[in-house]
Amino acid sequence: MVEAGTGVVVGKFYPPHHGHQLLVQTARAAVRQLYVFVCHHPSQVIAGELRAAWLREMCGGSDGVEVRVIADVLDGDDSPGWAAYIRRELGFAPELVFTSEDYGEPFAYHLGARHVLVDRARRQVPCSGTAIRADPLGHLAFLAPCVRAHFVRRVVCVGAESTGKTTLTERLARHYGTAWVPEYGRELAEEKLRRGDATWRSSEFERIAREQARREDAAARGAERVLLCDTDAFATGIWHERYLGRRSAAVEAVADGRRVDLYLLAAPDVPFVQDGTRDGEHLRHWMHGRFADELAARGARHVLLAGPHPERFLCAVGAIDELLGEVRL
Repeated sequence: MVEAGTGVVVGKFYPPHHGHQLLVQTARAAVRQLYVFVCHHPSQVIAGELRAAWLREMCGGSDGVEVRVIADVLDGDDSPGWAAYIRRELGFAPELVFTSEDYGEPFAYHLGARHVLVDRARRQVPCSGTAIRADPLGHLAFLAPCVRAHFVRRVVCVGAESTGKTTLTERLARHYGTAWVPEYGRELAEEKLRRGDATWRSSEFERIAREQARREDAAARGAERVLLCDTDAFATGIWHERYLGRRSAAVEAVADGRRVDLYLLAAPDVPFVQDGTRDGEHLRHWMHGRFADELAARGARHVLLAGPHPERFLCAVGAIDELLGEVRL
């Protein structure tokens, strides 16, 4: 039930989690217009604008909620200073202040507003930003899908034709109990084969890169700790070069904006298996060399998978386990 005209929520939201969502939803239900201020400091790894975008999505694009980013320029205990700061940002004093912290009462007092305390004991949502930053992968259950996708590690298997990439990716996904993203380019290639279209066009590779990236981002929202991908936009650029003899600026642009935590490069030292669609047996070593060179040129973290398939799997698991043991924001 609406109690007042205006309300304010101020915080770092570093990162926003279900506790913050409860706070904002409680506040929105009590006022006609809610202002959410995301405080950003240059020392914070996750940009304030990104945190604000997550909050907007978490609010469901709700009318009556405005999310703003402001500079974190004051000491956290400076209630009079923060009150004056927020009053200047708004141009007026809000009627209600919503927090889940002890600072809320003095902050509201200096704003001339009434304080509403929400789940201070963290009984409804037992988590905190501090705990999440210390172990993001251990707290994914407290994160909205858009935030979860940021923290999930992304591992991509690349390599020449018939090097076991798809089988390995699927097996790794089962091992880690998580999602995996199949190769959209293969799907399109089979569609072209059914149509009798043997000509590859640059625009098709751009389509592949964008669709592969879209599917990856969608899958990351529900993945468990790690997302396994059978190829990506970077690999699509290599395939563009293989079929058209040159690189594609459009495909490269898609790849350059992507984050990959680890590449698994499958070596062409296993027998070539013809599945009815493959045509690059004679180019496998050239393709492998291009992948190796480009990964090195990009400074991308990668591991070479060679030898029998069981050995490749164990090598991949070792590399992924090492990745998952690291903390990254």
